[in-house]
Amino acid sequence: MKNYTACHPILEKKLYIFDMDGTIYLGNQVFDFAIRFIKHLRESGRRVLFFTNNASHTSDFYLEKLTRLGFEPAREEIMTSGDVTIEFLKHHRAGKSVYLVGTDELFDEFRARGISLVTEDAEACDIVVTSFDTSLTYEKLNAACRFVRGGAEYLSTHPDFNCPTEHGFIPDSGAIAAFVTASTGKTPIYFGKPYRETVDMIEEAYGISKADTCIFGDRLYTDIALGKKHGVCSILVLTGETTAADVEKADACDRPDYVFPSLAEVDTLLEEIENGI
Repeated sequence: MKNYTACHPILEKKLYIFDMDGTIYLGNQVFDFAIRFIKHLRESGRRVLFFTNNASHTSDFYLEKLTRLGFEPAREEIMTSGDVTIEFLKHHRAGKSVYLVGTDELFDEFRARGISLVTEDAEACDIVVTSFDTSLTYEKLNAACRFVRGGAEYLSTHPDFNCPTEHGFIPDSGAIAAFVTASTGKTPIYFGKPYRETVDMIEEAYGISKADTCIFGDRLYTDIALGKKHGVCSILVLTGETTAADVEKADACDRPDYVFPSLAEVDTLLEEIENGI
């Protein structure tokens, strides 16, 4: 773990990306220090983006949640892996029929943004997309596997195996994809963190280079990997899935640039540097 006084470079960035679950809150348990830190960033002229791989909800849901929790977000400050997947489908698979394993909320978002969706009783489809589906049924899984075996391209919104909550971990999108893969032998193309489509979409939307961007998160294989693979400064906080022991066990190339117990310590660092302490 690096000494905080060596972390000045993270405070020279222009865009600060924040994972949500495990980084700024757990379920409905908000981290007050995260609210303070993000407020300080905005007051100093830095830009903020809330990005979550959790596509069981839409950006509008997160706008309401983040507002309720006290983060005062703007709509353009929120992005999900579902948004990245939809943009990919619109630009690279236009007009293709899609079977979606996802929540009703995600289903409505796909349809509202022009994706042609089929139901599980369809004979075939062009593409299967699986996501974090808290309304998952065996019928949905069976249909997804049937379509993939029939030749449908297989995509997944994000690779997270577990979603952290205030009551512990629950199975996430990666676990659902593992079921389909085990049954069909087909591995999906993943979106969200840590994949390049996400970095490219953020860079295009904000007009800020990767060199001027950093990401805060609680997972090595998504949040931190996004930074390590694509030239974005990566900062791990130990308030979610990853422990200090996990960092020590990871290969050197997979370790974050910096590690903090929480965003509280990063906020303290920002205040000390800007106050000349």
